Amino acid sequence: MAHLDSEVKEECLREDLKFYFMNPCEKFRARQQIPWKMGLQILKIVMVTTQLVRFGLSNQLVVAFKEENTVAFKHLFLKGYSGVDEDEYSCSVYTQEDTYESIYFAISQFHRLRNLSLGTLGYGENEDNRIGLKVCKQHYKKGTMFPSNETLNIDSDIEIDCIHLDLQTLSKDPQDWKNSSFFRLEFYRLLQVEISFHLKGIDLQTIHSRELPDCYIFQNTIIFDNKAHSGKIKIYFDSDANIEECKDLNISGSIQKNTQYVLVFDAFVIVICLASLILCTRSIVLGLRLRKRFLDFFLEKYKRCVCNADQWEFINRWYILVIISDLMTIIGSILKMEIKAKNLTNYDLCSILLGTSTLFVWVGVIRYLGYFQAYNVLILTMQASLPKVLRFCACAGMIYLGYTFCGWIVLGPYHDKFENLNTVAECLFSLVNGDDMYATFAHIQQKSLLVWLFSRLYLYSFISLFIYMILSLFIAIITDSYDTIKKYQQNGFPATDLQEFLKECGSKEKCQKESSSFLSCICCLRRNGSDDHLTLIN
Repeated sequence: MAHLDSEVKEECLREDLKFYFMNPCEKFRARQQIPWKMGLQILKIVMVTTQLVRFGLSNQLVVAFKEENTVAFKHLFLKGYSGVDEDEYSCSVYTQEDTYESIYFAISQFHRLRNLSLGTLGYGENEDNRIGLKVCKQHYKKGTMFPSNETLNIDSDIEIDCIHLDLQTLSKDPQDWKNSSFFRLEFYRLLQVEISFHLKGIDLQTIHSRELPDCYIFQNTIIFDNKAHSGKIKIYFDSDANIEECKDLNISGSIQKNTQYVLVFDAFVIVICLASLILCTRSIVLGLRLRKRFLDFFLEKYKRCVCNADQWEFINRWYILVIISDLMTIIGSILKMEIKAKNLTNYDLCSILLGTSTLFVWVGVIRYLGYFQAYNVLILTMQASLPKVLRFCACAGMIYLGYTFCGWIVLGPYHDKFENLNTVAECLFSLVNGDDMYATFAHIQQKSLLVWLFSRLYLYSFISLFIYMILSLFIAIITDSYDTIKKYQQNGFPATDLQEFLKECGSKEKCQKESSSFLSCICCLRRNGSDDHLTLIN
């Protein structure tokens, strides 16, 4: 009797395992179980993608408004701005007269802003709750310098002096504030002059998209950088735009109704993702319970533990990906609703959450393509090659970092693409992909013959090593994994303990019954019966 109960228990476990590892079509044929999760995922793809596209179009208006205002500010406040930044700075001056004129020009333009600007701009309060300009200068504490005699006597301590020019002061005769001692600059001591001011603006273009407008505060800073004391003062312009809730909006028309429709749609997306989250979490919990049953049974019958690979089969990584995607979509949708209602203004965080969640949703589609043998090759090849690829990249990364540091320290003063570690890494990555090779060779300054010769040796060795050797080995690793998978599909995969257990049958009748109800249930996708043991897909 105990032996019979053990066999019944074993067959029940085997049936549960076979059903757990069936795909949705096989489950429907076996027990008429409707694939709710698959239908929900398809609906979620459509909903999340639609939500992302609508938010993306709205976010483009925000980014465009910020960028266009920054360009407008540069034309308004920078004297002689050509429309194109010279480098990481906007423009530069080379004489004392041009420096004074550029400073006075920015101050004068700020005072006449309402008569000059084409945008919806107004004056804003700065950190001191005052409306106007704040001008600060940094300079060495004291010193004397006589270059002709090669004499220098300077105190390296830095002093910062500031002056606030409000609208009332600027309305007076300009010579009153221009002749103040503050604007008498000693250029051999001067490090930088910083002009900061706040402006407010309203983005009206969102009205055309039937959305409520945003109110902006632009924190603008103009820096005259003389730290190099090279005879060239670089002028930087920085504009940091912050979105704030408008205090009083009174807009007639259908904008409010359109906002309500969007909020309802976002709420429906949250409900769909919440249902998907619950179903996937439930499936993972059921898988863990089934794994515990199988581990206990295997230990009791065979007196040994199940290998780690078989234990991981019970944890469906696709469901984990879906859960992460659902959580990010729910949080992103809540932020989007708050942004739509003008209670929050964090567009960047919301776009990161929604964009990443949509990426995961579409990556999850690969799971359903894996039910076809032709598409399943891609998934199996990626799984088989991933550990080898990661180990190979770890070794190649050490060589890459070595070239990065070497290029930065040696070629940095002579080449724009090697000025900092970030640009060096990007430049070398472009070279690995065969991009911009000639320009990288040609832009090396030939001021030092030794550095020029080293640059040739450096670039030729890097390109030869990474393109002809490392990149070829990288492709060979993936190709080898692909060939291995193809051979396994032709000759059969190595059977694991779990797969051997699923093949066993307790009796002839049971074997025939199982064969008719499960193993011969080839699904609506009509795969070959010999391929059923190749992968375990939940």
